[in-house]
Amino acid sequence: MDPVATSVILVHGAFADGSAWSRVIPLLQAQGLEAIAVQNPLTSLDEDVAHVQRAIDRAKGPVVLVGHSWGGAVITQIGNQDKVKALVYVAAFAPGVGQSPNDTLKPFPPSPGLSSVSMDRAGYLHLSAESLAANFAQDVPAAEAALLAATQGPVHAGCFRTRVTAAAWEHKPSWYVVASEDRMLPPTFLRATAERIGARTVEVGASHIPHASRPDAVAAVIIEAAGAR
Repeated sequence: MDPVATSVILVHGAFADGSAWSRVIPLLQAQGLEAIAVQNPLTSLDEDVAHVQRAIDRAKGPVVLVGHSWGGAVITQIGNQDKVKALVYVAAFAPGVGQSPNDTLKPFPPSPGLSSVSMDRAGYLHLSAESLAANFAQDVPAAEAALLAATQGPVHAGCFRTRVTAAAWEHKPSWYVVASEDRMLPPTFLRATAERIGARTVEVGASHIPHASRPDAVAAVIIEAAGAR
């Protein structure tokens, strides 16, 4: 592995922002990897893709794209370009061409977390502090869950209805972190998604945000992807 030459671009999901990766970033930097956490607006697939593209453009070398939750749809759409060497999905969506995230979820029962989402008059979804603590990040300290609730990024509901027009996992080596205690996306959905895309799969006993509760395990998967030839 030549970690100095590789950049890792971390794409957060719904109900989060770039600071959600704060425990993983130092572990990547300790391996000589450049880590870039984007701040997606969560307004649309196109807008989020544009933010990630700017990060790819300024990266110093080959890129590993890491997508959490909704961020998985973003890296699926944008990841098939020469500069991207690998994809890492963290409890994430990975639609096929012509599919939306909602389409991929249809065969699975509603989760406790998604069933508790609220929508405002502008069509943006958010989680109450109570639901976030119980369903999104139930394995982090209460003070940290409260901070996640305060900094969460509301996501436009239309994001989940948007169909991708490209599927980078068809062309790029992919890794997948299954969060076995996920209460936002059902673990059965996560396992099925990882199998469908043919990813190298690592299962972690964690909530929907394993990069906060099990950063060592998530960082290890990213480092493995960065070192792959």
